[in-house]
Amino acid sequence: MSDSSPARPAAPVLDVWCELQCPDCRTALDDVRALRARYGDRLQVRLRHFPLAKHKHAFAAAQAAEEAVAQGTDWPYAEAVLGRLDELDRRGEALLIDVARELGLDAEEFDTALIDGRHILIVDADEAEGKAIGVTGTPTYVIGGERLDGGKSQEGLRTRIEEIADRLLAEPQD
Repeated sequence: MSDSSPARPAAPVLDVWCELQCPDCRTALDDVRALRARYGDRLQVRLRHFPLAKHKHAFAAAQAAEEAVAQGTDWPYAEAVLGRLDELDRRGEALLIDVARELGLDAEEFDTALIDGRHILIVDADEAEGKAIGVTGTPTYVIGGERLDGGKSQEGLRTRIEEIADRLLAEPQD
């Protein structure tokens, strides 16, 4: 059977360049949650990795977040890790595995993924792309070709993202 109906246009994309050991990213979660709630599936909100060298467990946390995606979840894992920054600083990879277990994910597979490095290329590619487009810190948002830096201040960013998203959603699709 052939479906001749026009393809549904792809949702606009909001890339959230984030680091899972970053206090500013934890603060930004309220805005990310509000955007996801407001737009639902009309706006694709993607977690992008930009681990900062100053945070010892950020690279492992990014790999763990990719394992969460491989196991069918993304934002719930990232939110849970960001909610426990002080503990991540103390416990490192053990916390990443515990969070997976608490969310009902396969914790042993998380441990294996962190050992075998199966998600390193994804994290490295995100970081390289971020650098190429001028990301220097986290959180940084990219929507509609516009980069918004939230590392210095979150003030007004959600409103600006909403303005851009509303404009993109109102534009006629080809």
